[in-house]
Amino acid sequence: MNFIVYSKLECPYCYKVKTVLELCGQVYDLKVLDEDFTKEEFYSKFGNGSTFPQVIVDDRHLGGCTDTIQYLKELSLIKS
Repeated sequence: MNFIVYSKLECPYCYKVKTVLELCGQVYDLKVLDEDFTKEEFYSKFGNGSTFPQVIVDDRHLGGCTDTIQYLKELSLIKS
């Protein structure tokens, strides 16, 4: 699986999703606000009002931290 995590610095949910992916042994490509993309590019891609993080896996938009954790649970990569 190819994960892309769009994050920003000092975001607790970004930290959580990165940690969970690492604990599951998943490699991810990290994109950081103001380093890899602008806020305008972020909203253009995910919609106005979107929050951080936003996660994509294999060209499928999963959503934020909660949605990503739910996806990993459905694949039995983490337990409830």
